[in-house]
Amino acid sequence: MTAELVRGQNHPLSQARLEIRIAAGTPVLAGATLGDEHGRVHGVEWVVHPGAPTLPGLEVSRQAAADHRLAVDLGAAPEAVHRVHVLLALPAVGGPVRFGAVAAPFVAVTGLDGTELASYTITGLDAESAVVALELYRRQGAWKVRAVGQGYAGGLAELLADQGLPQARQLAHDIHEAVARGLARAVPMPPPLTTEGDRHRQTATPSPASDQGPSTAHGAPSAVPPQPPTTPPPLSPYGTQPPSTSPPLPPSGGPASGTPQPTSPYGTQGAPQPGHTPGPADTTAQPPTVGGPIDYSHPRRQDTAPPPPPPTAPPAQPGQPARPVAGDATGWSMEERLYNQVWGMFEDLARSTAAYRSAVDFADSRMEKELDAALADPGNRIGGQGDAAREAARAKQAQLVEQARAAYDRDLGQLTAESEVVEPALPLAYARWDNPVWHGYRVPFEAPMAVRLGDLHLPECAELRIPMLVRLPLERGLWIDSGAAGSLDGSFLDPHELHRLAMDTAVALAARLLAVHPAGDYTLHVIDPAGSGAQALAPLVWTGVLAAPPAIGAAGVADVLARLTQRVDLVQMAVRGGAADSLPPGFDTSEQLLVVNDFPHGFDDRAVTQLRYLADEGPSVGVHLMMVADREDASGYGPLLDPLWRSLMRLTPVPDDHLADPWVGHAWTYEPALVPPGSQVLQQVLTQVAEARTKYT
Repeated sequence: MTAELVRGQNHPLSQARLEIRIAAGTPVLAGATLGDEHGRVHGVEWVVHPGAPTLPGLEVSRQAAADHRLAVDLGAAPEAVHRVHVLLALPAVGGPVRFGAVAAPFVAVTGLDGTELASYTITGLDAESAVVALELYRRQGAWKVRAVGQGYAGGLAELLADQGLPQARQLAHDIHEAVARGLARAVPMPPPLTTEGDRHRQTATPSPASDQGPSTAHGAPSAVPPQPPTTPPPLSPYGTQPPSTSPPLPPSGGPASGTPQPTSPYGTQGAPQPGHTPGPADTTAQPPTVGGPIDYSHPRRQDTAPPPPPPTAPPAQPGQPARPVAGDATGWSMEERLYNQVWGMFEDLARSTAAYRSAVDFADSRMEKELDAALADPGNRIGGQGDAAREAARAKQAQLVEQARAAYDRDLGQLTAESEVVEPALPLAYARWDNPVWHGYRVPFEAPMAVRLGDLHLPECAELRIPMLVRLPLERGLWIDSGAAGSLDGSFLDPHELHRLAMDTAVALAARLLAVHPAGDYTLHVIDPAGSGAQALAPLVWTGVLAAPPAIGAAGVADVLARLTQRVDLVQMAVRGGAADSLPPGFDTSEQLLVVNDFPHGFDDRAVTQLRYLADEGPSVGVHLMMVADREDASGYGPLLDPLWRSLMRLTPVPDDHLADPWVGHAWTYEPALVPPGSQVLQQVLTQVAEARTKYT
């Protein structure tokens, strides 16, 4: 199964001979740098780029293209090379100047047979014009790939300088010049995704008969004279066409008729033109004709098959909406398709609700204007004429609201039908605790791309719940607010009951994060200074999924915070020093989650400072924070803790409309994903997690 990486995540590579495929949606140049064990690039001879496209174990394209294929043979890399950084940059002329103006680049690492090993979509770019996409690095004799996604607003020169290259500016200039010379051979942007989710590649046309000669696409004579046959250059060790050979182009800049046009710098097998019926001459191998191009690609090499198309619903009856299908969004896996479909439902509900509210506001404002106009004449204020004007204004307002509500109800009906299909099909990480998928739980072998934190709904349609999915690894800590708050029906909960619900929410979220990760990939720590959360924490303690018993008292708080702070310091120093592989032996590389109860009880000033440090710096190195606290309890610290609260995502143990949507201005009601009362599913899942953890260790 393909590993879909997020920024900072790594994945082992099981093969040495690889192909790195890039889809950028706009012409970009691709290259790579070779680094030593510290990641330093010793000179321009350690950089492979369009001007120097070949180094031992590495080959890139000479031209800017929307699609790239980089051939990599890690076994052929020199012993001094420990890191390979894959670079992308926008050409200096003739296109966009920043990645924020184009689609997010997609990078995939595949085997020679086309099997996709890992993929990464580079998101979050804005003013950057160059980016380090991936890092292939050697660790204890084995190679791994890491998703980097580090962009540079200063372009290729700044990127190369950051790699430690003293001649960075001159080399960047030379690379852009080499790309400018090859712009005429740039591969066109790939066709967009079809409704079936398939990316169809451009097909090539067969070579014409020798007596026809080359011709342009419009039938005009070609200005390119026939070329004598040349001695073919040696084949690339990866079975690809050398980038130095390129077919002649017609004066218009388009592909010449009858000339195979590859969809990537390494070429693909040609396909007949539309409407062309294959004949014997098409199925029999013919020698290259004089003046025609020579195909040096491997005769049995094939492109990777695109991902299977999403499922489609049977045709709907005339006049009826199409029946919804789970997983009909775009994506390279069913998990990604369901993720995109859920957020598509969120956007559809937000748009429909915004349209309904706007229509109601328009109807109200129009009624107010008509009433003001009717009452502006003193003669209409008394008598039947004024009453008739008021009734007409109110009737028109009611008619407009009724029409808007009918359209809104139609949209809600479609979304409800889609939700009824999608909800049962969700995988573990996205499913509610009452979903039957949890009863067949097995510890996964790969981490998911997102996790469900709860449900979202709006007051106009409280029965329609949208799963709240958040990408992993978590970029922000979580704060379960145990403070006194009123419920949506106006009632107030007992503080002790509210704290118990907050701890139940925290335990359910922590158990979910443990359950959806492979054994040994997630470690859970708990701080409970006063022991007030013992009842809620019992499932975690009894099953043995905690790294250690919950820390109690000021000494326990100080010990846990000191160890996690030291871990963050070590990883940050290793990463910044380019020595990520030199961490101490036995160092736990798994993601760490710290659950803190009853803050700030048991915390002194030093512990508060360490907690703030973990909240700010921890997520980037795999240390995450989940706090169960009442902000009023920490009011004694004044504004000192304001940055801490702002850095955390606030969740509530009871339904509360506190999540603001800056897109359309809605206040979404959040409802936590709790385990149903009396259910044993949490105990069963944690038991399997503990058994898998014991076998792993």
